[in-house]
Order: sequence, then structure tokens, then C-alpha cells
Amino acid sequence: MTNALIPCPVLVAGEWRTLADAPATPVYNPSTGEVIAECPLGSAALVDEAVQAAQAAFPAWAETPAIERARLFFRYRELVERNFDRICATVSLEHGKTLAESRGGLHRGIENIEYACGVPSFLFGDTLENLARAVDCETLLQPLGVCAGITPFNFPAMVPLWMFPLAIACGNTFVLKPSEKVPLTAVLLAELLVEAGCPKGVFNLVHGGNTAVDALLTHPLVRAVSFVGSSPVAKHVYETATRHGKRVQANGGAKNYIVVMPDAEVPKTVAAITNAAFGCAGERCMAGSTAIAVGSAADRVLPALVEATRALKVGRTDRPDPQPQMGPVITARHRDRVLDLISSGERQGARLLTDGRTVRIPDAPGGFYVGATIVDGVQPGMTLAQEEVFGPVLNVVHMDDLDRAIALANASAYGNGASIFTQSGAAAREFKHRVKAGMIGINIGVPATMAMFPFTGWDSSFYGDLHIQGREAVQFYTQQKVVTTRWPVEGAGDVWKK
Repeated sequence: MTNALIPCPVLVAGEWRTLADAPATPVYNPSTGEVIAECPLGSAALVDEAVQAAQAAFPAWAETPAIERARLFFRYRELVERNFDRICATVSLEHGKTLAESRGGLHRGIENIEYACGVPSFLFGDTLENLARAVDCETLLQPLGVCAGITPFNFPAMVPLWMFPLAIACGNTFVLKPSEKVPLTAVLLAELLVEAGCPKGVFNLVHGGNTAVDALLTHPLVRAVSFVGSSPVAKHVYETATRHGKRVQANGGAKNYIVVMPDAEVPKTVAAITNAAFGCAGERCMAGSTAIAVGSAADRVLPALVEATRALKVGRTDRPDPQPQMGPVITARHRDRVLDLISSGERQGARLLTDGRTVRIPDAPGGFYVGATIVDGVQPGMTLAQEEVFGPVLNVVHMDDLDRAIALANASAYGNGASIFTQSGAAAREFKHRVKAGMIGINIGVPATMAMFPFTGWDSSFYGDLHIQGREAVQFYTQQKVVTTRWPVEGAGDVWKK
């Protein structure tokens, strides 16, 4: 354990404080296995304080003109850009992403801040004059109140930025509960928001585990909950929060399929699949975890894919130089789970083309490493085919034609993303029309959307109605009011035509 632990305070009603007497859980540097901080596990009472502070701040913030709320995020964007390298270094330290991956995630987060800056244009209502005789009608979009965000470990900067900038810009107040595995990035993001001039109580940060989560899901003053995490927890969040009368958008896990047709362009396909399967050490809900090789595609693509995978450099990400192409996974426990799943594939008859169980990092023997692994001949009934691995493991399945490939993808309980690599417009159109997933890539390995489009998971990958990001998120964070007006006008006659 390092001697000096990084502080991990909470922010409630504009005041930073340390929870000295609370139980805590270790925060690791996954590159070395060392403990770098202790995340306090906040109580239900702490959550109540944060929600009450947000509720107290709501009336004044809701009455703040939309353009002034947008200006807060113009200032915030400038501060995030100014502290870009510092934020990325924190993400890489506590999560294990490479610096390149941390930069990519933060760029996506900044796009969401920029989207929030346009909020005055998103809050326009509709008007119809003379809906009936001398009767006018209009719609208004108004904020909900206190909103909560519960975020995962795999994108410590990007996912919180999916949520609170737009929620606050729409006139709501916010309570963020980040993953206890990666709390330090959230603290830094909160510090910069305070520096940008966010009024006290408008944004609050709490830490904790299940107790804090359930306190947010059941608190009577919380109006809406945004969540990203595993599907079992997403289902729990959705069922619990909706039972307590809240709006919910709960993004879960995935099993994303990449169909490779015989006419796929080999170099670009290999590069895309390598990134989709092994980028972020496979710890993302948009990871391309299963490649379906159609017909002769396996003979054309697999040798080059194996070669590219073996060339990936795995190593420490907690220092700027040298940087590897892939870092560790989040904890020793998660590493062991991934290793067990790889072994299960071998026991059940699949063949390892590359074996990440053998990777060793001499200058970081205590780190949580798994090398990039390709498992060939995976069958639908195998454990590897059923479970979300959330690690650098690519399943390879062989199919005779596109119909069977689509049928296999559609048999999954999940529905986040699906991609096809082909030079055939007909095959691409058939795939995008028939495959059951919310985000489709055509010659794109990770079809994750940008800030102006919704992140549209289907089936067990999403619980709710209105998705994160884009215009759907504006709808999620606002409620619509319809106003019908009639002013007495002499000689106007009857309101309704007889």
C-alpha cells in the first residue's frame, strides 16, 4: 500500500467534506495492484442530505434563464479542456485505460458538455394559434427536479458527462454516485464544475455501494435516475426506481456481434475488430465480443487477426511513457473471473488461437493483467457464448451464410450493438434491417453514437423508454406542459363550431 492515499471527499450543498468515520473500500492502481485511495461508503443519511440540498437549490436554478445555465457549461467546457491531461492521467491511474483510451473517452464526454451548451434551442415548445375559435395552444418543457446518476467503473469521465451536464442545463439539480472503484475522476470533475460557478446544491457528489444506490432509488424527492452498469443491476435499478415513481434510463450489459462477410476488406476489418474486441481491455458495453465469420471469411481474416492480436503490447498505463496498446483490467477479482471464462471455453471444446492467460509484466507483477485472447470454434451453448466477459476476449463463430449469422445474433438476450464488415450494399442493408440491436455498424467495429444521437440499447441491454444522449435525453430530463388559452373577445362568437 502506498503511504499517502489520495483524498476522496464528498460534495453536499456546495461543501466538500471527508467521511472520516465511514467504512471504506480500496481504490486500486490496476497497473501495479497498489491501493491509491479509500472510497468511503456513504450512508442513506448522507444520500438524504445530498438530495435535500439538491431539492433546496432546485427552485432558484429552475428559474435561472436557460441561456445562463448554458453559460455555466461553456465555462465548464473551458476548464475541462484546460485540465484535459490531468483528468486523463487520473482515469488511467484508477481505471487502467491507456492514455489514448482515456483521451478518447474524455473527448466524447466533452461533446456532451458542448451539447448541453445548446440547451436553449432544445427547450423550445410548440404553438398553434386558433386551435379553436379564439383559442391558442402551446407546449412548455420544464425541469423535473432532483435527478440522480449512478455510473460504472469502465468510463470514469465519459459516462458521468453523459448525464449531469444536460440534466443541469435543462434546469434540474443533480446527485452523482460514481462507482466506488473509480471515485477520483468524479471528484475532479466536480471540483471543476464548482470552479465554473455552479451554485451550491445544484450538483452534489456522494460515494458508496448498494446502500447509497438503494437510497437514491427510493428517495421520495428524486424524480429521475440515470444508470449505466451490468444488466442484472440495471434491471434492479429500473424495477426499484419505477416502483417508487421515478423515471429511469438504465443501460445494461451486452454481447455484441461482428459479422464478417467473405468480401470484407481484410486490413481495415482486422484493425476494427482488434480495437472493438481489445480496446479498453474489453471493459465496455460496446465491445465487439463475438466475431461471426461467414463462409470463407475465416480463412481470409483470421490469420491476420491472430497476427495483429499477438502484436498488441500489454503493460502499465500509470505513467506517460512508454504507453502500451492495452492495459490491465479493473481488479484482481475481475481478472480471475475473465481467466476462468477463458478456461471454460477450452474445457468445453473451443480452441485458443491466442492465450491471454500467459501474459506477465515484469515491472508490475502485482497488476491485474489479461492478454488479448481469441477463442475459435465457440458454440452457442458454451459459457463464453452466454456470459458477458467484459474483458479482452474475442469469441469466433463460423457460419455458412448471412441468414444464420443474423439468427445467431438475434438469439442473444442483449441488444446494444451489432456490426457487419462487407463491400456488399445488399448484405449491409439486409443486416441493418433484420438484426436486433439498437446501434448498428457497417464497416465500423464500435458503433457507439456521439452526443447528438441517443445511445439506443435494446432488450436486456436497456431498461426504460428514453435513452441517454441526444433529444431523447432532453425529453427524459424535462416534462411537457400543454397550455390552452382563451381570452374573452367581444363578437368572437362561440368557441366551438356547432
